[in-house]
Amino acid sequence: MAALLEACRRLAGRAPDLVAVDMPLALSPIVGRRVSDLAVSRAFGAAKAATHSPSALRPGPLADKLREDFAREGFALCTASGARAPGLMEVYPHAALLALTGDKMRLTYKAGKTTIYWPGMALAVRRARVRDVWARIVAALEREIGGVAEALPAPGADVVGRPLKAYEDSLDAVVCAWVAIAALKGAVRAYGDHDSATWVPISVP
Repeated sequence: MAALLEACRRLAGRAPDLVAVDMPLALSPIVGRRVSDLAVSRAFGAAKAATHSPSALRPGPLADKLREDFAREGFALCTASGARAPGLMEVYPHAALLALTGDKMRLTYKAGKTTIYWPGMALAVRRARVRDVWARIVAALEREIGGVAEALPAPGADVVGRPLKAYEDSLDAVVCAWVAIAALKGAVRAYGDHDSATWVPISVP
């Protein structure tokens, strides 16, 4: 984490105020569904954006180590008691995207799930549809963070496999950055308790 933060300093000329991560995090070891998972699922379940269930194996020790390493660098986990800078915060992109776009249902932007989103449709049609969703997400992010569209051109129509997952991860990373920006403006809500919290922006007008 020290090397990661140093890279941020080199690129931005200063340390970050908040680090936003798409991963379950908690002050205590994660062994199952947390108060934050239940709160997010209650709020966004009707939009098909309930959270997955974390476990002692996933993210398990990885989450503990990430939280501890960032804490040593001065970035304490932000729980429902408040978002403080410098800090580390948990983001759930599916819920954040609903706030970003104003959509009423979970966005269908995972290339590996197109057969679930649109069963029976031809592969070319499914690929075109997911690219349309990517374009909507990038356009919405561009309205909030200038330069996103130029930095995140979609993979070509003939690209398959890992590059598509890498592109989705890049979208999620920028969504996390947007949530952190919203947090610094006080335009977020915490779903959780004193042990963990998932941060979701207040809907964009």
